[in-house]
Amino acid sequence: MRAMVLEEQGSIEEEPLKLRDIERPEPHGKQVRLLVSSCGVCRTDLHIAEGDMHARKMPVVLGHQPVGYIDAVGDRAERFSLGDRVGAFWLASACGECRFCSAGLENLCDKAEFTGYTVDGGYEEYMLADEDFLLPIPQSFSDEHAAPLLCAGIIGYRSLKLSGAKRRLGIFGFGSSAHIVMQLARDMEVFVFTRNEEHRKLAKKLGATWVGGTDEDVKERMDGAIVFAPSGAVVKDALRFLDKGATLAINAVHMSPIPSMEYDLLYDERKMTSVANVTREDAKEFFSLAEGIRTEVELFSLEDLNRALKLLKDSRMNGSAVVRVR
Repeated sequence: MRAMVLEEQGSIEEEPLKLRDIERPEPHGKQVRLLVSSCGVCRTDLHIAEGDMHARKMPVVLGHQPVGYIDAVGDRAERFSLGDRVGAFWLASACGECRFCSAGLENLCDKAEFTGYTVDGGYEEYMLADEDFLLPIPQSFSDEHAAPLLCAGIIGYRSLKLSGAKRRLGIFGFGSSAHIVMQLARDMEVFVFTRNEEHRKLAKKLGATWVGGTDEDVKERMDGAIVFAPSGAVVKDALRFLDKGATLAINAVHMSPIPSMEYDLLYDERKMTSVANVTREDAKEFFSLAEGIRTEVELFSLEDLNRALKLLKDSRMNGSAVVRVR
């Protein structure tokens, strides 16, 4: 079967993902095998490919937003039937027994496995997944438009929850996840901070209350905000726009250093929190709210994955990139 395999981390300009013909995997136990149709492209894939994140498995097939069809099942798998359409997401498994899992925080499980990072992901024609960590895909979404929901959507939803925003939401950086979050925050005033002109146009199209840069004067203060840009400098900038008692959720698996700052930026009980992974409950809650969300997608072939990641790195992607695997 065809797969884009990361055999050695390196600059995306050097095209580290290689098209290979590898053996089709066989499911065991509670595993099922997916015939992958589409897979969303995420900045996390870029961080893994370029070595910003330590390699946990090598070689590895990246991709943690796959939509596929159940093609085979293990001897203990019984949740789905052959032909069912499902999606996998970043959390591939959790132990279910540790103090974090017991507290409803399986996203922090010390034994967690992650799709496209510690186990092979969706940039291949067939992939294995634990049936307990798969989601049925609502019929209202095509394969290509469902794919970005499986990470950009779910992690965006968790970020929105952790931000605590109720009236005014600040969004800093406007990529795949942010354009979905805007549609979740439909009852709020949404202020979008981005330098990219195409991203500004999309934010306005989606109904942003205000769009501009962090160097502009905004009189309103946000009661919650999310940083999507992987830039520590943006974190410092974002704090200036928070109201008293507000929370800044940082949606980044990797980020450049946060500059030193005056304590006044945090005073008045402003808070910062990272957003680490997602839970199955996040995924279920998000999809219960996802009806009517429209993902803006740009399609790529499997062989063109390196170019898609290069466009993402250069902030030349408006909305979500999706690889059509078959």
